[in-house]
Amino acid sequence: MKKLNWGMIGGGEGSQIGPAHRLGAQADGHFAFVAGALDHRPEVGRDYAQRLGIAADRAYGDWAEMLAGERGREDRVDLVTVATPNATHFEITKAFLEAGFHVLCEKPMTMTVEEGEEIVRVAARTGRLCAVNYCYSAYPMVRQARAMVRTGDIGRVRLVVTNFSHGHHGDATDADNPRVRWRYDPAMAGVSGQFADCGIHALHMASFICDDEVETLSADFASTIPSRVLEDDAMVNFRLSRGTVGRLWTSSVAIGRQHGFDIQVFGETGGLRWASEQPNQLIYTPVGGRTQIMEKGEAGLYADAKRLSRVAIAHPEGFPMAVANIYCDLADAIRGQLRDGLPLAASGVRSMAAVHGAVASAKAGGAWLDARPPMFR
Repeated sequence: MKKLNWGMIGGGEGSQIGPAHRLGAQADGHFAFVAGALDHRPEVGRDYAQRLGIAADRAYGDWAEMLAGERGREDRVDLVTVATPNATHFEITKAFLEAGFHVLCEKPMTMTVEEGEEIVRVAARTGRLCAVNYCYSAYPMVRQARAMVRTGDIGRVRLVVTNFSHGHHGDATDADNPRVRWRYDPAMAGVSGQFADCGIHALHMASFICDDEVETLSADFASTIPSRVLEDDAMVNFRLSRGTVGRLWTSSVAIGRQHGFDIQVFGETGGLRWASEQPNQLIYTPVGGRTQIMEKGEAGLYADAKRLSRVAIAHPEGFPMAVANIYCDLADAIRGQLRDGLPLAASGVRSMAAVHGAVASAKAGGAWLDARPPMFR
């Protein structure tokens, strides 16, 4: 099967997320990396792109130059990944969708709910895919958990508890480090710090596994380091549309926690637990029965978990291959087979509505508020 052409905006040399995208996009032979505008410094971006093997005429200085250069080519890119600072996502994503390109956008998809709704409308109008990189939902054993909920293996879901907490921003003496400071600066990060950065991964995961959407929420935010304008710790209670109770904690000052992303789903007849630091395992406890450890690659898993596993049982694939699974689903969708687990623009705008709802709730002393974007109420 012929490879699809892929291009990237952002994710340049030294980027935290750029290597995961480049490994993921090319891991399964679906995409060829043919174009890029990789750095906000044009010459630095052009040089790095060429060192990665991109032809000189497709190593662009910025995203606008890339859009102009690609839109008229017969061999233009099929998919563009947007991995730039948060405040630029909307403008770039909208421009490429309107020009007829499929887009994978890093989260958050936009800075405002209104922008998110516009992206949903543009994608529908143009018939182009706009996906959001909620890549943790593409781990095989997360797909297994979702399938178990959908097939009733744990009965009706009563409660979901999730957290994404780490301690890597807990050193107050490092608060002015540019790689840290921007995350708590409203001019660069938007209305929320830790919840928008990490908490929405946990919230999306709760919705994804439970196969349901967040309807209302109540939030408490804290800036534990006084120089920070935006929160570095948040507790969010929420309700899903079918009545499931949700609890979420997210923090960047939990010193001693490394990645700290896990989820527990409690149903009428069983419970599930998955943790990103042991992603090959799903813990399952049937009511009145013994706790079981289910392993990626073992016999008897549901089809989506099997499909997205590459190597034999007990061999880890890790974060870049979770990103690769998003690209696998994107390749299938571009070729005409839309995968049910692919997080699209609707997930992006729901997340942004939850962020703004949580900010408003925290300011109102934890009041319960509608967490849905207006277009989905």
